[in-house]
Amino acid sequence: MGKILIIEDEIEIINLLELHLRDLNKEVESAMDGEIGLEKALTGEYELIVLDLMLPKLSGIDVCKELRRQNVNVSILMLTAKSEEFDKVLGLEIGADDYMTKPFSIREFIARAKALLRRSSSYSSPKQNSSSFLVGELSIDQEKRRCILKENKLDLTPKEFDLLYLLASNPGKSYTRSNLLQLIWGYDFEGYEHTVNSHINRLRAKLESNPDQPVYIKTVWGIGYAFSDEF
Repeated sequence: MGKILIIEDEIEIINLLELHLRDLNKEVESAMDGEIGLEKALTGEYELIVLDLMLPKLSGIDVCKELRRQNVNVSILMLTAKSEEFDKVLGLEIGADDYMTKPFSIREFIARAKALLRRSSSYSSPKQNSSSFLVGELSIDQEKRRCILKENKLDLTPKEFDLLYLLASNPGKSYTRSNLLQLIWGYDFEGYEHTVNSHINRLRAKLESNPDQPVYIKTVWGIGYAFSDEF
């Protein structure tokens, strides 16, 4: 049975989410402030973290930043009571995989959670007879969701892997930021193009010897990004 962590300071929301998430045959744990939530997230093995933006002691943004800084690649669904675009964009840029604004439909929440859990499951439980391909010194295995660069495993978040796999599967093909938002995030994130830039920058930091002169992920000026077709 997989585990889900809820980091939320409203007990009514915790109780509601716990009730429905347990129906997915998951063990659910919770924390009511950011410090305890971060400690649990760093020491436990979770398939999904539901993370509120506004928390006592340590904000959801800070929790998310620290998890990604320490390469904790669990899927993160961020909750926010705010409607400002800045908060949503910031959450996605620092590594959240999805967000929902309160109040939200519990049916939509479960649908989003299931989508992230499916991705986490395929990340942690690879199938046999997986297919992989090699580009330069980079090996990408879709089924195992694993990337090896010069014999070193890259620690990628689920969204970073999805983004890299899409680009590398189509070398030379240019994608606009809007294309990538639709294809990778799967929802209407129009206006959040900086989210793509942030994920590309993080990918380059992990992938490229010199991120300022990328070999793998190229900037196509006036369009967006493309994976190099020179290998």
